[in-house]
Amino acid sequence: MTFTDYAELHCHSYYSLLDGASSPEALVERAAALGYRSLALTDHNGLYGAVRFWTAARDAGIRPLFGAEVTLDDDSHLLLLVETQRGYANLCRLLSAGQLAGQKGAPRLTLATLAEHAAGLICLSGCPKGAVPAALQRGDFSQALAMADHLRQIFDGRFWIELQRHLEPGDDLRVAALVDVAHRLGLPLVATNNVHYAERAGHRKHDVLTCIRQHTTLPDALANGLLHANTEYMLKPASDMAALFADYPIALRNAGLIAGRCQAGLDFTAQRLPLFPVPPGHTPFTYLQTLCNDGLQHKFRPVTRRARDQLDHELRVIERTNLAGYFLVVWDIVRFARSKGIRCQGRGSAANSIAAYVLDITPVDPLRHNLLFERFLTEDAHTMPDIDVDFAADRREEVIQYVYERYGKERTAMVCNVVTYRARSAVREVAKVLAFPADVIDRVAKALDSRSATKAATEVGSNAAAPSSPEVAEADPLAPVAATLDPAYPWKLLSELLSEIDGTPRHLSIHVGGMLITAAPLVEVVPVERATMPGRVVVQWDKDSVEDAGLIKIDLLSLGTLAAVEEMVQLVQTGRNQQLDLDHLSLDDPAIYDMLQRADTVGCFQVESRAQSQMLPRLKPRRFEDIVIEVALVRPGPIQGHMVHPYLRRRDGLEPVTYADPRLEPALAETLGVIIFQEQVIRVAMAVAGFAPGDADQLRRAMSRSRSKEAMNRLRDRFVRGAMANGLSQEAAKDVFRQLEGFAGFGFCKSHAASFALVAYQTLFLKAYYAPEFFCALLNHQPMGFYSPEVLIGDARHHGVTILRADINRSNDECTLESCNEQERALRLGLRYVHGLGEASRQRLLERRNGQPFADLADLCRRVRLPRPMIENLIRSGTLDSLGVERRSLLWQLGGLDYREEELEIDIPIIGAELPQLTEGESIGWDYELLGLAPGDHIVRLYRARLKEQGVLSSADLEQKKDGDNVRVAGMVVVRQKPPTAKGHVFITLEDEDGLVNLIVRPNVYARYREAVRNSLLLWAEGRLQRQGAAASVLVTRAVDLKEAGNGQTKRHWPDPHAWR
Repeated sequence: MTFTDYAELHCHSYYSLLDGASSPEALVERAAALGYRSLALTDHNGLYGAVRFWTAARDAGIRPLFGAEVTLDDDSHLLLLVETQRGYANLCRLLSAGQLAGQKGAPRLTLATLAEHAAGLICLSGCPKGAVPAALQRGDFSQALAMADHLRQIFDGRFWIELQRHLEPGDDLRVAALVDVAHRLGLPLVATNNVHYAERAGHRKHDVLTCIRQHTTLPDALANGLLHANTEYMLKPASDMAALFADYPIALRNAGLIAGRCQAGLDFTAQRLPLFPVPPGHTPFTYLQTLCNDGLQHKFRPVTRRARDQLDHELRVIERTNLAGYFLVVWDIVRFARSKGIRCQGRGSAANSIAAYVLDITPVDPLRHNLLFERFLTEDAHTMPDIDVDFAADRREEVIQYVYERYGKERTAMVCNVVTYRARSAVREVAKVLAFPADVIDRVAKALDSRSATKAATEVGSNAAAPSSPEVAEADPLAPVAATLDPAYPWKLLSELLSEIDGTPRHLSIHVGGMLITAAPLVEVVPVERATMPGRVVVQWDKDSVEDAGLIKIDLLSLGTLAAVEEMVQLVQTGRNQQLDLDHLSLDDPAIYDMLQRADTVGCFQVESRAQSQMLPRLKPRRFEDIVIEVALVRPGPIQGHMVHPYLRRRDGLEPVTYADPRLEPALAETLGVIIFQEQVIRVAMAVAGFAPGDADQLRRAMSRSRSKEAMNRLRDRFVRGAMANGLSQEAAKDVFRQLEGFAGFGFCKSHAASFALVAYQTLFLKAYYAPEFFCALLNHQPMGFYSPEVLIGDARHHGVTILRADINRSNDECTLESCNEQERALRLGLRYVHGLGEASRQRLLERRNGQPFADLADLCRRVRLPRPMIENLIRSGTLDSLGVERRSLLWQLGGLDYREEELEIDIPIIGAELPQLTEGESIGWDYELLGLAPGDHIVRLYRARLKEQGVLSSADLEQKKDGDNVRVAGMVVVRQKPPTAKGHVFITLEDEDGLVNLIVRPNVYARYREAVRNSLLLWAEGRLQRQGAAASVLVTRAVDLKEAGNGQTKRHWPDPHAWR
């Protein structure tokens, strides 16, 4: 035999969760370097990494083999390899059965189930935990023989005795015993190496993962023999395997023979979707055509030639790509939701399609907004189209259950999300393995600023070196912590391991909305397993694997804003007797654009963030298309891609609008020559280089992902050749490609932005004309959006909405509106805003009130019998203020009641006492503690007199200051951000009694005042005012906690300004 005939048949990637150490791609890369022709991936109880492995192997010219190491119900293992496509389906069924029979994370498979689905599968006896080797390890030769014979009968000529040698004590005895079993039963032998990492260096990471899985430390794992005895579990050269098994060369040859028998693939395009039931006389396509034609008549009055031609073109593409059933399935889901009054709308690239628009799946007219169908679908598409549909968050579950009922749970499941290690989880788990003390782990994890484990490794590693200079220490977020820690801890090792574990899968979760519906039974396409959510199962592939396998997922997403908007509409209808039709707003209301230009957008979808509030006064939106650009522009990608400032300068006339070639103008004119939208890359490639639509979209995809230098060079050469054939010079063609390459990875999908811009406009409209309903619904759907309820309450006040505190006799569970007079409606806080009251307690209170108000405290306690701490919270939060007794007196009364929940009360006379009334500071302090907001006033107003003495400006005063002025501001921190794309800058939003103030903290200032900037609830800041038009922010030079700025003392929860002096 030649060395290249050997194939490794037992190989674990890091999808053997907390066991394998290498990615599928790393294993394939190593196999290719070793000259392997075939390689199997056999992860524990799953096919999680199969599609990634398949893709990488094809790219590397290696034949991929699929399998899994399954766990039987006696906790022993078996290795299964897929021989045929039927075997693949059976493996999926077996893995699903094992996962669903056991507990989450502990699958169990019976031999009886294995026997039912053994066809098309090859079985190897497995590692030392295998059923046969484990019996030999116990000294039970007869049991080993019986189990091997049973497996021989189940697999009928497809069962091999697996031999492994890792240079460990006992290897030769075990191999000899296994060979004896094989000879007695006439079974063939096969050699494997039970690979757990691609190269020898991976053993450290594997040891760490093993410790995490075993919930132990490295010293304890070593002491208890939980780790592999050496570093031999890597992918070995075939020559090394030949040397190890020189006495059994047939075992090596059999590995190659088995590899040659395995012929299954992972292309499931034929199983995309079940056949959609259509009326008699129709095919799925003709029925879709009928629905689209009906919708065209409804949406376009009159129907234009352009609309007719575009729909006909799209229908031809849909027919040729055999996707009519996909459109019908999504149409049916949306139809169901609308029939039940569930607000929904499609978004993403699907909004480029007029077919999706006339089917009422998407809300945006693609012709009016110059959208590009080819961004969504082309005849030569290399990937499947994606229709995302947002549903009101509080009713999405109804839609999911409809899909289960409509298509059956055997063909439907949620897509998984692979949760990987990030900075804090990695530090906590790896440091625990290295036996760091718990308090040290906690302090280090909390001090990290980055979410990346690799960046955390850099931060930790900087403290492993010699003591830092003062300048370095000032910029190091861990320096204040590290200065107090023992340098003897293995910081360098921790840093190295954090780098290695970054991005390694930890466990699975449910994707936010991706559902997979298949034509064949789902458990024959991909294994399913239990999700954390009771009664829910997920497939073992994430969204990328689903797409790469040729399947289509349907994203049924949850959007809280849609639920809030629906409630706003209902509140307007019930309170004002007005029926709003938000789907047909004119989109040209000057009042809406005035709001946008002054950034009056708190609570409004997609345009409320700190970055948006800074951008809007500069961009000065005047039409709906400007909102689309705004939504697309204020994203990490466009900011990182340096698109924002060139666009704004051109919009303000400070920079000329130029194009590398006149042919770019039709594609880029709407964004003044700056590439902002993904669709523009496709248009440019088609217009300049003559690319077909599918090729142009492939170019966009390639540019937006990491590609090798060779792959990008091939793309560049093809683009340049096409552009030169169209008359461009070579230099001009290269220049255009450079522009595309620079921006394509950061561009945003225009159709997605347009869909979101429409919801943004609807929320702006509701805020402008129906503020009480707007804020009431927002508060009922928290947490949601960018700001806390405290900020929403403050903004509501600024818009003339009266805020009423929660009241024991007036409040419902949710916030409600009360008529103050014929024209004014006040917002009453709901009982859910009183901290410490659970849902069951609130429900009991409302049931026992039942239209009969509580007369006094004793009556409340007698009828409701809530635990005493909950009654205290009701008193201190002001919820009982309407009883006419001051809060301290009510607490005194409560102390005098012999009150026990759920028992008969004993009347004991309460001795009166003269108690001091609460100060304003104490009252507001209790409000913040127990409500998270102050219904009556803002905490900063209590400081205002002293702040004025210090020259501290309010947010209203700041409006009068000029660009470059030195200013002082103070307020409650309501937003604190340190985006990974901001190069260490921190962005803070303060709120005072008049509004919001934006702060920018540079890295060196952050390092100097880190404790205050990172942790203060009330912040005092000094700096230089930066003003660009109406957008203002303070570039901070000094920041301290408010109490330190005042050199005084504070109360326990919130400062009393009188004590502050």
